[in-house]
Amino acid sequence: MTDARITVFAGHYGSGKTNLAVNYAIDLRKRHEKVAIADLDIVNPYFRTVDGAAQLAAAGVELISSAFANTNVEAPAMPADAVRLFDNKALYGVIDLGGDDRGAYAMGRYASLLAAEDAQILFVLNCYRPLTPDADSAQEVMREIEVAARFCFTGIVNNSNLGAETTRETVVSSLPCAAALADKTGLPVVFTSTRADLCGGLQNAAANLYPLQILQKESWRM
Repeated sequence: MTDARITVFAGHYGSGKTNLAVNYAIDLRKRHEKVAIADLDIVNPYFRTVDGAAQLAAAGVELISSAFANTNVEAPAMPADAVRLFDNKALYGVIDLGGDDRGAYAMGRYASLLAAEDAQILFVLNCYRPLTPDADSAQEVMREIEVAARFCFTGIVNNSNLGAETTRETVVSSLPCAAALADKTGLPVVFTSTRADLCGGLQNAAANLYPLQILQKESWRM
C-alpha cells in the first residue's frame, strides 16, 4: 500500500478502526514529516482517538478532535481544525470516521474536497461483529456509510478480531468473508491487520499483513 495524502478509516462500531487509525498515523509519521489524525468518531464516546493524545504527541502526530470528544455528547460536526487536512498539502492526514452512517454524515460537507485529493478511503471489516458477520451485511453497512458521507470506498481492510481472544485461527477463518466482500464490491483487500505477535504465524495464510500494537484505553491513560 502506498501512502495517500489523506487516508480515511470507516466501519461499523466495534470494528477496531480507531486502534487501526492510531497505529497507521504513528507509522505514517515514521515516513513523513507532518502527520495529523482527525477524530471524527462521534458514535462511540468510550474509545476515542483523543484518548491516545500523549502517545500521538510522543510520535509527533498532531491530533485534531472535536470539543465534544469524551463528553458522551453525539455532535455530528467536523472539528473546525479538520479543514487543514485539505488546505495544507504538506500534511499527511488520517481520519477516524464515525462508526456507521450517523457518524459519516459529518464528513459529507467535505465530500468535494476529499474527491479532489490523493485519498484512500478504507472500509474496516470485522466479520465477528453482530451487524457484519458476512459479505452481504458488510456491503449493506458500506453502502449506508457511502451515502451518508458522499464518498466511495477505495479498498477494504480485514481487521476481523475477537479482541484479546484473537488467535491465528480467528484471522484465518475471516479471510473468506473478506474475499467475498471484495468480490461483491470489486474493491481490493488492501491489507489484513492483526496483533503484531500473530503475524509471524500468518505469513503463509494471509497476504499483506499489517501488524498492530493493541492500544487499550486504560493503558493510554497510565
